[in-house]
Amino acid sequence: MKVKVVHVITGLGDGGAEAVMARLCMHNSGFEHVVISLQGEGKYGKVLEEFGIKLHFLNLGSNPKSYLNLLKLPNLLKQEKPDIVQTWMYHADLFGGLAAKWVGVRRIAWGIRHSTLDRESTKLSTIGIAYLCALLSRRIPHVIICCANKALQSHVDIGYDPTRMVIIKNGYDLSRFYPDLSQRLAMRKALSIGKTVFVLGNVSRFDRNKDHNNLLKALSILRRANLDFICLLVGSDVVKENNILYQSIADLDLKENIMLLGPRNDIPAIMNSLDAHVLSSRSEGFPNVVAEAMACGIVCISTDVGDASEIVDSPESICAPEDPYALADAVLKVAGEWRKGGKMWQQRKKSCSSKIKAKFDLASMVEAYERAWLSS
Repeated sequence: MKVKVVHVITGLGDGGAEAVMARLCMHNSGFEHVVISLQGEGKYGKVLEEFGIKLHFLNLGSNPKSYLNLLKLPNLLKQEKPDIVQTWMYHADLFGGLAAKWVGVRRIAWGIRHSTLDRESTKLSTIGIAYLCALLSRRIPHVIICCANKALQSHVDIGYDPTRMVIIKNGYDLSRFYPDLSQRLAMRKALSIGKTVFVLGNVSRFDRNKDHNNLLKALSILRRANLDFICLLVGSDVVKENNILYQSIADLDLKENIMLLGPRNDIPAIMNSLDAHVLSSRSEGFPNVVAEAMACGIVCISTDVGDASEIVDSPESICAPEDPYALADAVLKVAGEWRKGGKMWQQRKKSCSSKIKAKFDLASMVEAYERAWLSS
C-alpha cells in the first residue's frame, strides 16, 4: 500500500504555496495524496480533481459561523487515516496540526511560506497565529519545511524550534517551462506586439505584498526616460474592472504601455513572450514566477525579497523593495543589454534557463519532501 499524505491548506487560490502543493501532489506518484482546503475550490481545486486527487472543502469565509466547520477537520482526518499530514501556511499549520495531533497522527509536517512578518505586509491576526505556532512548534510538527533561507531565519527569530526546521526550495516542471520560440511568436502576434518593442511582464495577483504601486511608479519613470516598452500585467484581479489599479495606471499616463491580462492558464506562453520579467514585491518567500520566467530563458529583475537574490542570475538585477527609482534603473540596465542583443544577450538568456534546470528541478523537490516526511 502507498504511503498516504493528507495536505491541509488554507485555500486553493492563485498563490505560490498552492502551486507548489499542486505540483507536489501531481508529481509524487509513489505516495497517495488527499487535499483538505480550509476555504473553497479556488484555482487549483479543479486542476487537482482532474488529476484524480481527492478533495475536501471546509468553506471557511467572512461569516464567523463558518469557522464552526473546523470541527469537521478531526473527523475528516479520522476518515482518511493518513500516514502523514502536511500543512501549508499558518492557519493550516495551526488548525491542521492540532487536529492531526488530536486524532493521533504521528508524522505532521508544517509548511512555512513567508519570509517576513511585519505589520505593513502581514495581517495582525496572521502574525498572532504565527507566534502561537512558534509556541507549539516543539510539540506538534515532527518537521517544519521552509521554502527559503530567509523564511527559516525569520521564524527562528520569533521562537520556532530550529531543530525541526529544514529548507526545501521550490522545484519547477521544466516540461512546461522552457524556452520556446513558437510560443513567443504566437503570443506576441495574438497581443499585436511589434518585434522592436521591449516587452516587460509582471505575473502576480493584485495584493498589497506584490506592490503593483511600486511597479507602476517605476514604469512611469521608464516612460519619462523614453523607453519604448509594453508591460503585460497578469494575475488575479489584474483587470480593468479593478478601479484602484486602473485609476493608478491612468493617473501615471501608462494606458498605452500596459496590457491588463487578468488570470491566465497559459503562463509558459506569457513568460516566453517577454524580454524581461519584473518582480516588484515588498514581501515574498521563494518567488515562483521569477524561477518560472528564468526557466523560459527570460531575464529577471526583482526586489530583494525572500530568496529572490538566490534565483536571479545577476546582482545588478536586484534592488531594494519600495524604491521605484532603483527598480526603474535595474530595468534600464537590462533594456540596454537587450538593445545590444547579440551573443552576450543570448548567453544571458541561456544562463537563466540553465540555472533553474541545475538548481530547482521538480524531481529534487519531490525527493526532498519524501525524505522530510519519512524522517524520524
